[in-house]
Amino acid sequence: MDISIIPDIPKTYVKQPFRLVFDLKLQQFPGFPGFPPRPGFQVPSGPPPSTIPARPAIVPLAVDPGSIRFCLFRFTFIWPRRGQPFWLFPVTLGRRSIAGFRWTGFSWVFFGIDLNQIESFQCV
Repeated sequence: MDISIIPDIPKTYVKQPFRLVFDLKLQQFPGFPGFPPRPGFQVPSGPPPSTIPARPAIVPLAVDPGSIRFCLFRFTFIWPRRGQPFWLFPVTLGRRSIAGFRWTGFSWVFFGIDLNQIESFQCV
């Protein structure tokens, strides 16, 4: 690869292409899963509600950002297309993903999920 055509990338990144992609993702979305959220986002002070809401009877083909935006900063129960359902306290919404704090059963951890991976959701 001729790096002279890419003058803005330091030569050390050519040896580590994964790090370049990783660093760019961190700059675009600080606080993605496994990393601390952006300053100003508060972890919920307690656990989510003890009762699980009823699953919606009608399951959409896809979750639209406009429909889930009303759930920001509210306890939201998520039924993913694969895996176990979980509580999420969403704090940020993108065009194709949502991120917030996921309840592990004991504590809250910062977490993000693509909207196309959500089968249905219910805010409380």
